[in-house]
Amino acid sequence: MLPFWSTWFDAARFGLESQQVIALRLMRMAAGGPLAATEAQRMVVEKVAAVAQAQQAAALALMTGKTFPTAATKAMIPIRRTMRANRRRLSR
Repeated sequence: MLPFWSTWFDAARFGLESQQVIALRLMRMAAGGPLAATEAQRMVVEKVAAVAQAQQAAALALMTGKTFPTAATKAMIPIRRTMRANRRRLSR
């Protein structure tokens, strides 16, 4: 697949998956109760952890001489992993 299309497809898939997680979280929060409070707290904690892991992955890639696009790709791995886990957990 051409690099342009591969990048575009990855970005589109990431956008779709993130919108699914947002919709599932909004439904859980709209229901209220203890699950909503737990989800709101979990959302913040997971984002901070995912961003820290992404920064570490990007820094390690750049320190080992990788290119910027490679470092960006490495940085997206922990974010995607967290997002997919959330989608699976919230869609049960």
